[in-house]
Amino acid sequence: MKQNESSLTSLISAFGRAYHNEYDTPLIFDDFIAKDLISPNEFSNISENMIQGIGFFNKDIAEMFQDHTSEILKWITQVQLSPTPLARAAYCENILLHEMELGLKQYVILGAGLDTFCFRHPELKNDLEIFEIDYPATQEFKINKLKSADLAIPSNLHFIPMDFTKFSRQNLEEFDNKKTFFSLLGVSYYLTKEEISSLLSHLFTDVPQGSSIVFDYADERLFTEKGLSNRVENMVKMASASGEPMKSCFTYHEIEKLLEESGLLIYEHLSPSEIDERFFKNRTDYLSAFETIHYIHAVKK
Repeated sequence: MKQNESSLTSLISAFGRAYHNEYDTPLIFDDFIAKDLISPNEFSNISENMIQGIGFFNKDIAEMFQDHTSEILKWITQVQLSPTPLARAAYCENILLHEMELGLKQYVILGAGLDTFCFRHPELKNDLEIFEIDYPATQEFKINKLKSADLAIPSNLHFIPMDFTKFSRQNLEEFDNKKTFFSLLGVSYYLTKEEISSLLSHLFTDVPQGSSIVFDYADERLFTEKGLSNRVENMVKMASASGEPMKSCFTYHEIEKLLEESGLLIYEHLSPSEIDERFFKNRTDYLSAFETIHYIHAVKK
């Protein structure tokens, strides 16, 4: 993250969700608010930049659809941009809503970006306190977006500005030490292993047993696997070029050990093939699970 700049990846992720809601069927994740947080000019500029960059992503596709820019945009978005943001959000929120049936009252979104959960579920205003944690510049960017979209910030939504590389328990004094559900989506890749370990340790020091976290992580092939149409390699290159380089990847044993050191047990782990089976099965478009990305739901012992 560049100092005092909002996250570009959060905007691209929102674009992917907005595109999915508008053009894809069936929906993996229905974020019907995302389009309100992206101006028509931003949507057009991102689309145009993606179309113009098709030669970087895939020269064969560029040639095949040179006269069909809408198909080029669909290919880039469905292959490169949106599979992981869509499936991990669906996975996380399914677990969150189940946890609420078991009495959960507190949800902490780490690296919230342009998350829209609170605005898609106004019926939970009196049932769930939501804390969004992210870089100050990203939160300021989001708050301005909400104002532009005439979306009032509800009383159960709280913003906590934070630099994840300088995390401490004092950052979390605003929310209660009661059973908590954390999400850490699209963040772990950009932190070092030491920073992730410190973050988890601080998060789970005082919350009670049964508190849990859902996060995605990259496996040990992150920097060597090319993936479908080189999309894994492209993801790493794009992150570096945007000023948000990817820093960490794990074997399953490493991630299991890291969680154990923070008092957490893996409740569920989804491999890329299992993600593909659960969220992308029988699709007739380009959407499929990324080759190196895994999902985990871990619970405090």
